[in-house]
Amino acid sequence: MTVDAHKETMEFQAEVSQVLNLVIRSLYSNKEIFLRELISNASDAAEKLRFEALTDDALYEEDPNLRIRISVDKERRTLTISDNGIGMSRQEVSETIGTIANSGTRKFLEAMSGDQAQDSQLIGQFGVGFYSAFIVADKVTLVTRRAGSGSEHGVRWESSGEGDYTIETVEKAGRGTDITLHLREDEAEFAESYRIRSIVSKFSDHIAIPVEMLEEQYGEPEEGEERKAPEWEQVNSGTALWMRSKSEIKEEEYNEFYKHIGHDFEDPLAHAHNRVEGKNEYSSLLFIPSRAPFDMWDREQKHGVKLYVRRVFIMDEADKLMPRYLRFVKGVVDSDDLPLNVSRELLQHNRKIDSIRSANVKRVLGLLEKMAKDDGEKFAKFWKEFGTVLKEGPAEDFANKERIAGLMRFATTKSEGREQSVSLDAYIERMQEKQEKIYYITADSHAAALHSPHLEVFRKKDVEVLLLTDRVDEWLVSHLSEFKGKHLQSVAKGALDLGELDDAESKEALEKVAEEHKDLVERITKALGERVKEVRISNRLTESPACLVVGDYEMSANLQRVLKQMGQDAPETKPILEVNPTHPLVAKIEQEPDQETFADLASILLDQATLSEGGQLEDPAAFVHRLNRLMLNLSAG
Repeated sequence: MTVDAHKETMEFQAEVSQVLNLVIRSLYSNKEIFLRELISNASDAAEKLRFEALTDDALYEEDPNLRIRISVDKERRTLTISDNGIGMSRQEVSETIGTIANSGTRKFLEAMSGDQAQDSQLIGQFGVGFYSAFIVADKVTLVTRRAGSGSEHGVRWESSGEGDYTIETVEKAGRGTDITLHLREDEAEFAESYRIRSIVSKFSDHIAIPVEMLEEQYGEPEEGEERKAPEWEQVNSGTALWMRSKSEIKEEEYNEFYKHIGHDFEDPLAHAHNRVEGKNEYSSLLFIPSRAPFDMWDREQKHGVKLYVRRVFIMDEADKLMPRYLRFVKGVVDSDDLPLNVSRELLQHNRKIDSIRSANVKRVLGLLEKMAKDDGEKFAKFWKEFGTVLKEGPAEDFANKERIAGLMRFATTKSEGREQSVSLDAYIERMQEKQEKIYYITADSHAAALHSPHLEVFRKKDVEVLLLTDRVDEWLVSHLSEFKGKHLQSVAKGALDLGELDDAESKEALEKVAEEHKDLVERITKALGERVKEVRISNRLTESPACLVVGDYEMSANLQRVLKQMGQDAPETKPILEVNPTHPLVAKIEQEPDQETFADLASILLDQATLSEGGQLEDPAAFVHRLNRLMLNLSAG
């Protein structure tokens, strides 16, 4: 059958050329990683074929032995990496290679700093590993055919990485992908067989798919004998790393394996390697990355560890093996007991999967607890990258709520700067002798929380308060009501009850003050009308004239703002206005005889309290008019 070449010259996406230049420049000091990336991609392609062939073994096309072959040509200065994996169709080539990392491209460019060391760690996170080929090549040719399609459906892609590429339909007998790198003149070392073998040994020895090269031939054949054609030989160990004994594996091997499965350029923070035997037999190798992926908050982002059954790759992101709040964990689970044709649907209702998932969670939490105990600096790095994700845990994982809470770190009124470094255990150790609760405040910024009028009485009594400023914190405190028997209490909800921190004299004094200023409360209540739920004398304030609080079981003002910013409806709740009668402004308002001026002052008091906690005024123009009117009256007086 003849092939319609249908050759096209296409322009890269606008940002792609920039990305190519950045990749080449940032990784130039560590050139040899290009081979690791291409071998890793080839390994993924082989494993995807093995998975798809579980339901359609015709995809093997009478060649079930999966492999990666690397060949060099010193004279032509080329290096070719070939696999007989799943391959790609013309459309897949266009979508995968013509548009780097799709929506991630712009984020990638924004994340690049110009610092080579930092930027080299970003490459793998953005799915641009293929383009590392251009570090050593001035032209890259890719020929591929998807398994199961006819030989006439081969695709040839070629580019010099300078703004455009060509793509055409060609004949390709075997399935899979061949990538040929036309090496730059000063990169001829990568056309040397010994150099390639050393790189494979260093970076890709653990790849479970055989990596083959033609055997080396030395010297001349003896007289009368013909030189035998060299045969392909495996140059990597090809043994699944997770199946080997922990005592045999070096730290460097664990790190390289993580970089392979995580497509990362940085060593992991920690790992856990386990073999479980008994009713449910499996091996697991789990890693905590050093850096959060750019798409960690993407709603479409997939997560989970790789699932194998008896060393056969089943699926890339088995999310049922790891909860969403641990979606940053990378790794492998290899089960001896699951069926080879297990699907995502079957995983949802499988007791063995539930058992593996539960054990995975305990291992990861144990790993983090050990890190927090033994290496505070490393744990601080973990918390900075993944703390906001871990805070989703108490809502999602009731069984491990207390353990997750124990790992959390917070900024407080007694911590230095904005660093989230105080654990709940440390908070409890520092509690006042008669303190019964863990106090917290939620706000949309550290400054707003730290300077909130709600904290005034706590400063006076030297009581530490947690400052919660991440969006997820509202979700957290709605599901974490206590820790080690200590109730978590918002300082901005309900009537403030300090328990035994308040002596009988303080309580009696508050009742006396409330009685003395009963007329003031009634006048403000009448002036504000439907704008407030209640007006009362405050025991929170020592310096500010007023503050807003909500009922014990009502949504906080901060959560209402967060929901509105996200475009969601939030129930309208009227605030409670608490006033401080000892403040000079409140004392002046109390003495105001003119009811219209009194109403203006009461409204300004309410608006000030709203602004002080980061809220927005319903009618800013009315606030300005009242303020102007009062200023004019003062100047006239």
